[in-house]
Order: sequence, then C-alpha cells, then structure tokens
Amino acid sequence: MEAALPVEEKPTSTVIPMAIIGVLFFIFGFVTWLNGSLIPFLQIICDLNEFQALFVTFAFYIAYTVMALPMASVLARTGYRNGMALGLAIMVVGILMFIPAALTANYLFFLSGLFVLGTGLTILQTASNPYVVMVGPKESAAMRISIMGIINKGAGVVAPIVFTALILADLGDMAHDGAAAMSEAEIQELSNRLIMPYIYMAIVLFLLIGLVKFSPLPHIDPEEDLSEGASKRTSVVQFPQVILGAVALFAYVGVEVIAGDTIGLFGKNIGVAHFGTLTSYTMVFMVIGYLIGVTCIPRFFSQQRALLGSAIAGCLCVLGIVFTSPSSTAIADVLIGWAGVPTVPNPVMFVALMGLAHALVWPAVWPLALEGLGKFTAQGSALLIMGISGGAILPLVLGKLSTSLGDMQASYWMALPCYLFILYYAVAGYKLRSWGSK
Repeated sequence: MEAALPVEEKPTSTVIPMAIIGVLFFIFGFVTWLNGSLIPFLQIICDLNEFQALFVTFAFYIAYTVMALPMASVLARTGYRNGMALGLAIMVVGILMFIPAALTANYLFFLSGLFVLGTGLTILQTASNPYVVMVGPKESAAMRISIMGIINKGAGVVAPIVFTALILADLGDMAHDGAAAMSEAEIQELSNRLIMPYIYMAIVLFLLIGLVKFSPLPHIDPEEDLSEGASKRTSVVQFPQVILGAVALFAYVGVEVIAGDTIGLFGKNIGVAHFGTLTSYTMVFMVIGYLIGVTCIPRFFSQQRALLGSAIAGCLCVLGIVFTSPSSTAIADVLIGWAGVPTVPNPVMFVALMGLAHALVWPAVWPLALEGLGKFTAQGSALLIMGISGGAILPLVLGKLSTSLGDMQASYWMALPCYLFILYYAVAGYKLRSWGSK
C-alpha cells in the first residue's frame, strides 16, 4: 500500500503565494487585453468588417467554455502547480502560432492561435481564482481578487500602449482607410511586425514555466463547509448560487470584453485618431475600480453591496453611451482633460467608464458563488470559468447589431440586460441555496 501524501496546511502568510499568482494575473491581463488592439489591426490587414473582426474575441473566449471542464479534470490529476505550468506551456504554443499567421496574413491562423492561447489561460484561471479565494479569510476574498484585478488590468493598460508603439506606429491615415489604402507589400510588412513581439512573449512565458514549476505554492484543499442540506447533493448543478453566478459572470465578461475590446473599434468608427490605445482608457478605470475594492471591502461595504453598486453604475454607463453625442467631449474634458491625456467623444468615454462600473463584479461573484460548495468547489470553479464564454458571444452580438443597424453606438443597448441580470444576482440570486427556495 502506498503511503499517503502529506497535505499542507493553509499558509499562515499569503504574501509568497499571492506574489506568484500575481505574476500569472499580469500575464493573463497582458495577453487578454492585447485583443483590444489586435482587433482593429487584423481588421486592417485582413480587410474585415466589424462583425468579422470580433471573431477575435469569439475564438479567444470560447476556449473557456470548450476547455473548462477538461482542464478541471487535468487539474485534479496534476495539482495546482503542475497544472499552471502546463497552462503556460500551452500558451507558448498558441503564441508561436502567430508567427505563421503573420507570415501568411491568414485570419484563420490568427483565430486558431487565439483559441490555443485561451485554452492555456483556461487551466490557469481554473486553478488561480479559487486559490485566491481559499488562501485567506472568506470575508476578504473579494479584496484579494481585487488586488489580482489591479495587476491584471494594469497589464491591460500597458499592453495596448506597447502594441501601438511596436505595431501601429507610423500608419497615419492608412489606419483609418484600411487595406484599401495599402499595397499588398505594405499589408505584409505590417503583418510581419507581429513576429518579434510574440517571440519575446513566448520566451517570457517559457521562463515563467520554471518559476511556477519550482515555486513554493502550498497545497490548499476546499474546506468542507457545505451549505444546509448540501451533504445530500450529488452534483454541482444542485447549487443555484453557482449556476446563477456563472450566468452573472457570462453577462459580466461579455460587457467587460465589450468595454475593453470594442472601444478601439468604436473610436476608429467615429474618427478618433489614437484608437489603438483606447483599451488603456478602459483598463485605467478598471484599476481605479479594483483600488476601491482593495481599500473598501469589507471595511466600508460588503461584497454583495459592491456587486449591487456595480450593476447600477453599469446601467447608467449604457445610457450614457447611447444618448450622448459623438461630437461632444465634455465628460472626457472633466475626467481626463486635466491630466494631459487626449480626450475622446462622450460615448467613447462612457464605454471606458464601464470598466470602472463593473470592476468589482468578478471579485464579488466568486466568493458569493463558491460559498458552501465544499467538495464541489473545483466543479463550481469550472462552471464559473465557463461563464467567461460571454466574452466570446456577446461582443459578436454587438458586432452583428452594429453591422445590421449601421450604427455601432446604438448597438451598445445590448449591454443593458447584462447589467440587469447582475443586479438580480446581487439582490436575490446569490442567496438561493436550492432551486425550490424563494
């Protein structure tokens, strides 16, 4: 009979585990929020309309739905540390796929690489998010996830700026005119600019594999604090709080990706000159939102109150987008004009402000949805990760509406039902512990 492996206790200090996971969250953010700049870039070199261009988000985020449960099974066999190293290795493969994609300027190759990248991130996210929840006290879980969010969205601020400086520099009016204004040789030269930055990214990720593989990340088991009557349950789908939480995250990630990844396309659509950096605006506001979470949860308000406020603020942002004039910049003048940052039209600024509005949804939903799952925590985490598919589907809905209506500004109406469902979850959904309860 084999000797039982020792189970490590929950660490008395969370500094080292949080630092290691923080590095991974920076990678999540940098790779994820490159998409906001990649979309208008691929629209130029592959000559795409808005609907076609937003298949970038579909290919990337649909991997979370397709691969979440398989990756949860992998984690059950490998453990957190080896699973995270495997996820990074898969990401290296996805990034290297961008080299033949750039050499051929083939959109399908780009989408394939994005799917593989999303697959690698799926296993990293499935492991890291519940880890952050369980590594310390439950009541401050949203605060810890907010710290990870600051790191993640801080990378999202940097990524579009770096991408624009390395890839989109010196394009001038051709960036707005698209492929029609460029020769075939110019399009190929622009596509080739992707190669070296993505090689550097692959090298960094390869080095991180060693960091994670040999890191002192402790083992943490979910505590058996099942909710009332939960010990008799045989499936995670019998827990309404996690099923509804997954739907809430589907809605949230959809509007998060819309705010971060369509803002550049929207800005380009209405003539904003520096459209390649607009994702950074959204990320800055998300960082501000996460700072509010770090400093105020649970000291001044609870995780549930943060979720409620986020949903209401998101609804107000949608109204601001669709009802303000594309020719006015008053809101931007007030919010960022003083800082010397280039101002943008009011509707674009409200898209960026969505980042502030919904920043605390992700950190608030996770602890509320996982509460009382006990041995079902890993399956619940996989379901919540599957909610990330909202980032694949909802931006496509917006793109289709934009193409059909011929008015991208009006298409942002579709974000309102998303915020309304998050509002329902904040008020009542998270309290449900059985499908028959009221």
